[in-house]
Amino acid sequence: MTQELIVSIEEGHLRGKICYDYTGGQYFSFQGIPYAKPPLGPLRFKAPQPPEPWKEIRDATTEGNMCYHRSGKTKYVGAEDCLFLNVYTPTLPIKDECSLKPVMFWIHAGGYEFGSGNTSIHGPDYLISQDVVIVTINYRLGLLGFLSLEDPGLGIPGNAGLKDQVMALRWVQRNIRQFCGDPNNVTICGESTGGASVHYMMLSPMTKGLFHKAIMQSGTALDYWSRGQSSATLIAEALELQTVNEREILKILQDLSVEELYKIQEKIPEELIPFRKKAVGFVVEKQTDEPAFLSEDPIDLIQRGAQVQVPVIIGYASREGSYFEMYCKNKYGKYIVFEDFEKYIPNTLKFQKGSDLSKSIASRIKSLYFGEQEPNIENRDDTYVFLTDVNFLQGVFKTIESFSMTSSAPLYLYRMSVSSKLNIYKNLGKLNHPGACHGDDLGYLFKTIFTPKGLGNIEKEGIQRFIRLWANFARTGDPNPKGKDSLIEVTWTPMRENELNYLEIGENLTVGINPDAKRMQFWNEIYAISDTNAKL
Repeated sequence: MTQELIVSIEEGHLRGKICYDYTGGQYFSFQGIPYAKPPLGPLRFKAPQPPEPWKEIRDATTEGNMCYHRSGKTKYVGAEDCLFLNVYTPTLPIKDECSLKPVMFWIHAGGYEFGSGNTSIHGPDYLISQDVVIVTINYRLGLLGFLSLEDPGLGIPGNAGLKDQVMALRWVQRNIRQFCGDPNNVTICGESTGGASVHYMMLSPMTKGLFHKAIMQSGTALDYWSRGQSSATLIAEALELQTVNEREILKILQDLSVEELYKIQEKIPEELIPFRKKAVGFVVEKQTDEPAFLSEDPIDLIQRGAQVQVPVIIGYASREGSYFEMYCKNKYGKYIVFEDFEKYIPNTLKFQKGSDLSKSIASRIKSLYFGEQEPNIENRDDTYVFLTDVNFLQGVFKTIESFSMTSSAPLYLYRMSVSSKLNIYKNLGKLNHPGACHGDDLGYLFKTIFTPKGLGNIEKEGIQRFIRLWANFARTGDPNPKGKDSLIEVTWTPMRENELNYLEIGENLTVGINPDAKRMQFWNEIYAISDTNAKL
């Protein structure tokens, strides 16, 4: 094969480049591929449109624009023209023939407000060594991706960023064979809001037939931080308008530069409070002339088993909640102060704040995690456990419960507790608690700008375990190796009826049943109260 790497897809020709993975193995990289029309001008805030073809050979040796977002406290990066994806493949067709390989389609995290599919966090160097094709994507963020207006005549019901993800999946179905990827063996994967996006994809009628397996890492559609709300009132307040007129608001927003638009977004309160919906995130769409991503509440869909039945990996880090301490310190200059436990009842539970029931639930929550004590520096680990459960685990386990009642497909649960130089956010935040922080799993699946040099045995074995388990699952729907594997010497058993099996990914692999059972039983009881209350 010559150095001139040209691949032909439906939209035109692409020039890629040769790269080398962390073992020295060769792979092929094609970056900055447009999967939709640039969402500019009249397409701003709208559902994505199919990409336009090009005539000349398109250079795909560098990444495309990230979607515009804030990076750090004041810096902004990216552009509105950002609907690009990247494809990494271990092989290319020879004389139009090749053995098709499983496709891992990665949806990035970032609270629907920041992040990208670029190699700064999603370098393919680890996973690509497992003979899989990897696709990473950018999708619109903030108001550009999640503006939601209730007037059906405006055609902006919300979820444009999620519809971007669907459009990218459609691109995969059309074109991935040209990269030796199997369009009939696609695993959608994501962490945090990427994991929640995977769950939303499992519920959306738009995605039928577009994927075949799912991996949800530290995020589901039941996590409050993936939920948004209708934007008009919040934006009217930010614009200091006396009345809420959606048509007027849209006209103002369409005429703003992207920099001016984000100055408006910055005026909208966005503190992460579980009881309050965010300004930016998934919304149940009002009826319009355009197809809806979802027009029903995910909770209702989940409870009646409306999600697509495909094999699933779902899991979490043992101390997810320590991330929120770091987040609040970085964004607001202070650690979380617990003065009102009602604020930490997730809005997905639909209790009326200030009611006797809500106050009673808040009291029970405080008692479970802190007993008679107040949260303080001495019981900081109790705080991390509390924030882990409120922000992540209650959603993960409620999702698992719904799957157990409505799905016959296998579900594999894991808990990550390994701690090493590769734990991205734990190391960035200089956190010294045992276990793993939210987002720490990314460092074992992808090479990042934070990957240190000189990895030790814990790091090397951690990488090998993660990528082998994840790639095995993408290949067959079963993460267990088919033959003997010296680093995976346990059998990861899927969930059984009344038996919640799980894999502990620590310095070694161990297996068990019903992790964090006492706390999750507590949240099951709270959900039962919520369901009963909703029916009254």
